[in-house]
Amino acid sequence: MKFIVDMPISPFLSKRLVERGHDAIHCSEVGLAKAADEEIMTRARSEGRIVITADLDFPRILALTQGEAPAVLLFRGGNYSEKEMQAMLNGVLDHVKEEDLICSVTVVEKGRIRRTRLPLRQK
Repeated sequence: MKFIVDMPISPFLSKRLVERGHDAIHCSEVGLAKAADEEIMTRARSEGRIVITADLDFPRILALTQGEAPAVLLFRGGNYSEKEMQAMLNGVLDHVKEEDLICSVTVVEKGRIRRTRLPLRQK
């Protein structure tokens, strides 16, 4: 799978993804360190990448635009160490099928993974 890791997440995570055989880039490595969320989403969409973030704006933008891409993997529920985040990401990759991950907003919390299929509907 292809990922773009947003600034709130350590570059450590993109390196671990590459070690697992994925194509992963961190925003700081590709000139997007100060980019607006929409710019990151455009890059992710054009390259078929899943955005990994802790920023609630990504799902909000998808809901407002009823966008079908990019998929988002959102870490919620606290400040996690790199080790905790890696373990939680491994749980997602080990338990959620790729075909489900690439068309959803997946919310990862301690002890729980929730997935909502895109496009998101406003309530």
